[in-house]
Amino acid sequence: MELVLLRHGQAEDFNPAGDSARVLTEKGQKQSARAGRLFSELDLRPDIILSSPRVRCVQTAECFAEAAGMPGPVNQPWLDCGMTRDLAIGELRAFQDFQRVLLVGHEPDFSSLLESLLGVGSGASIEFKKGAVASLRMSPSGQHATLCGLVPPKWLRRVKVAI
Repeated sequence: MELVLLRHGQAEDFNPAGDSARVLTEKGQKQSARAGRLFSELDLRPDIILSSPRVRCVQTAECFAEAAGMPGPVNQPWLDCGMTRDLAIGELRAFQDFQRVLLVGHEPDFSSLLESLLGVGSGASIEFKKGAVASLRMSPSGQHATLCGLVPPKWLRRVKVAI
């Protein structure tokens, strides 16, 4: 399985209804659409999009899907803030028949997952900015991965989208 991680785009700093209700800014919408457009242009569309239920992640997944010309996301409570490596690996077993799975979620969950799957240690770390995308080829056991690509959001700025 190829696992693609997309951190939610830039969101408003505060929402009176709480953190779960924070919405994407215009910049966050563009970040998300650019990633979808890039995956479409490279013919790398995922087979399924799984999203954290928080509004900013759902919106990120929807912008990606629309720009990529594919069906919208499936909300997964396990992708909410606080996801652990073991939880992710366990839940991903239900999607093992898919060739490419896109997860839309949060920090520090994604950098922690990446570091663990890639065996990063000795004080090294991976910075996973808002709107960044990482692609991993999972081992057959699902316990380890090979990094295929990591695209920071500033590299996506050249991808043209209409919002």
